[in-house]
Amino acid sequence: MYTVTNPATGELVEQIPNATEEEVRAAIERVHRGFAAWRRRPVQERARIVLRAAELFAERAEELAAIMTLEMGKRVGEGLGEVGVVVDIFTYYGEHGPKLIAEEPLAIRGGEAVITKEPLGALLGVMPWNFPCYQVARFVAPNLLLGNTILLKHASICPRSAVAIEQILRDAGVPDDVYVNTFASSRQVPAILADPRIQGVSLTGSEQAGISVAAEAGRNLKKAVLELGGADPLIVLDTADLDETVRATATARMRNCGQSCNAPKRMIVLADLYEDFVDRISKRVAEFYLPGDPADPATKLPPLASAAAADEVAGQIEKAVRQGATLRAGGHRVPGPGAFLEATVLTDVTPEMDAYREEIFGPVVLVFKAENEEEAIAIANDSPFGLGASVWGTDPVRLRRVAEQLESGMVYLNSAGGSQADLPFGGIKRSGMGRELGPAGIEEFMNKKSLRL
Repeated sequence: MYTVTNPATGELVEQIPNATEEEVRAAIERVHRGFAAWRRRPVQERARIVLRAAELFAERAEELAAIMTLEMGKRVGEGLGEVGVVVDIFTYYGEHGPKLIAEEPLAIRGGEAVITKEPLGALLGVMPWNFPCYQVARFVAPNLLLGNTILLKHASICPRSAVAIEQILRDAGVPDDVYVNTFASSRQVPAILADPRIQGVSLTGSEQAGISVAAEAGRNLKKAVLELGGADPLIVLDTADLDETVRATATARMRNCGQSCNAPKRMIVLADLYEDFVDRISKRVAEFYLPGDPADPATKLPPLASAAAADEVAGQIEKAVRQGATLRAGGHRVPGPGAFLEATVLTDVTPEMDAYREEIFGPVVLVFKAENEEEAIAIANDSPFGLGASVWGTDPVRLRRVAEQLESGMVYLNSAGGSQADLPFGGIKRSGMGRELGPAGIEEFMNKKSLRL
């Protein structure tokens, strides 16, 4: 069942039955049959449609933001910002995509060759609830431009976002057999992946979901792109303005109520700044990030996406404290029907504790003390995840030196948790495989065909 429950009030808003097996098979057949004509459409026509989609996302930004606020509790201002990034993504691929997929001449011994860049076919997208529009755009925009067709299974709490996105694409000119939304259940995903008409899958979600999808994709020899969890380190080497560093890092961590895969979750601070940093970020979190209605522009801390999500994070905090961590701020569920949780700061988290190695997907800051640069790097890399990282300091040479030693797919210097249309996004280790966005994002489901002339 796809269910809309307002996380700010606990009110049940809407329920939509899961697709039947027959409906899922019919949806697969639609995108399979639509591929032949879509791939033959001139790339400039596909680009015009992608650019028109960007315009429609911009025009309907307020509608989409309101839907996200209702479905998963996103602050309305952050919802508008998310749609702005979606517009950037569709615009980027509409403008640059034709050049990115142009054939490349290749000088070879004894002759000539070209590399042609062709679509694979019908793809499955399995999307999460934390960024209902942005995550879809990362997968959909480049693949529509390339000529692939898409079967999209959204998160079970985001059916209205799924329908609104499909309508925008339809209104932009995407044929109804090129992009198809399905209300399939998670248990139906393996059968979809096993179907020979589906050529690949992109999943953004939990580590366990990624393991399941990767296993099924491997069993059926299908290409898979996985963007999974993260426990991104943020290293503070030194600073010319500690208050600004604290403000910026707290903002990055609390964005989307802490429900961002690439948010900085582990603050690693050198010893000479550590106590001051902890005091200031604890004060900032306790006084500035107060729970409130996500539809109110003044709210700084919305609910989590569901009561279950809030309970899970509260349980992780409680376990960390039982195991010896120090609670510096927050740490408790807010009484009432909504999925609210106090913004939290934990220190003294050690490798023996569960919180040291797991992802905490909520408004929780972990702060670690490092005696020197080498220990900071060691703590940062002592994680099963490798999505993003950030390094803060005043010496560009030192920043670059540290960045090059971090085990992650992305590193930001004096910024954190970013994403932009023209910059590849993705991780290593248990954070997934493959890349989205930028030039790399259009190549994942591409057949680079060698043509010997």
